[in-house]
Amino acid sequence: MKNQNENTEVNKEFTDECHKVLLAVSDALYAIGGKWKLMIIIAIARGNNRFMEIQRQVTGISARVLSNELKELEMNGFIIKKVDVGYPVTIEYQLLPYSNTLEEVVSAMTKWGMQHREKIKRKEVKILL
Repeated sequence: MKNQNENTEVNKEFTDECHKVLLAVSDALYAIGGKWKLMIIIAIARGNNRFMEIQRQVTGISARVLSNELKELEMNGFIIKKVDVGYPVTIEYQLLPYSNTLEEVVSAMTKWGMQHREKIKRKEVKILL
């Protein structure tokens, strides 16, 4: 039978591990969380480098929100804003190598999203029957 000190140690280890996991998820959500950030990164990865191209591709995002999201993505090291001071001035956004660290995340979310959409469709069909 475990004594009280052993139970406390196990609980402390569990609590410390839980805290580490929660902190890591919190950091990830801060950097890429929200409705738009990953979709913006995907749009840029698919060749939409100019502001209006990104806005057209990411359906439903306003110019103000896109501008703020691009600034946050730049601040977190995922993208860089390139300004060509020729005439006319052109601004393009490019992915930095750090954005490649999101490939597994995007792949997992894509797979899960497709699976979830199919589940919802099946559920809707059953309800209609």
